[in-house]
Amino acid sequence: MRSFELKIPPPAVTVITALLMWLCAWVESGFTYTFSASRHFAVFFALLGLCSAVLGVVSFLRAKTTVNPMKPASTSSLVTSGIYRLTRNPMYLGLLLILLGWCIFLSNIMAFLLLPGFVWYMYGFQIAPEERALATLFGEAFSAYKASTRRWL
Repeated sequence: MRSFELKIPPPAVTVITALLMWLCAWVESGFTYTFSASRHFAVFFALLGLCSAVLGVVSFLRAKTTVNPMKPASTSSLVTSGIYRLTRNPMYLGLLLILLGWCIFLSNIMAFLLLPGFVWYMYGFQIAPEERALATLFGEAFSAYKASTRRWL
């Protein structure tokens, strides 16, 4: 399974997941639901996700470290300030929230079934290898950060 680690950029995984959600909603139209405020909630979660992801990128840029998720070994500093005080993965959390907004917009129960798959993939093939690299690079500092800050929220 490690051969799949760090192979597909997280934004691409998000787009693929969003397309699969749309396909599920289209194929399984019988699982559509009606919720009068669904568009408002969809926009809210998508914007919340966008803010989380952007704040994560800004924190990395301020710390002058790489934002390339495919090469965690090239990280030059451990970022623990800003949004990283609340979550170790604000960019991935942001992508998840954007997908949640998309699910709400699609108004189809079947689309929601792909959210756990996205989390599973991101943890197994992106987050776990990143955390191994950070543990190697930053040792005890990363262990302390990991112990004090949740992975998602």
